[in-house]
Amino acid sequence: MSYGALGLIEVLGSTNAILVVDKLLKTAEVEYQTWNTKCGGHVTVFVSGSVSAVTAAVEAVKENPPCEIFLTAVISNPSDETRKWAEANIKKPAKK
Repeated sequence: MSYGALGLIEVLGSTNAILVVDKLLKTAEVEYQTWNTKCGGHVTVFVSGSVSAVTAAVEAVKENPPCEIFLTAVISNPSDETRKWAEANIKKPAKK
């Protein structure tokens, strides 16, 4: 897996996660990685791409959110340990 940045956005519910993913992908050249659902229905969406693309996509969602956004983060130039964690924990959905 190769990327210059990881973008993370936390929302409530899978429908809101889909709205966020749609906006991220329409805004900049980012690649959807996965989402994780945690306690209380909070969903964290993960995207990757160049630093500028991920930053632009996350900022666009923050400036004009399609739903309530709890947290956002852009990790530019992730460290080797962060990359290893991402490769181990970000699993792409199986293709049919």
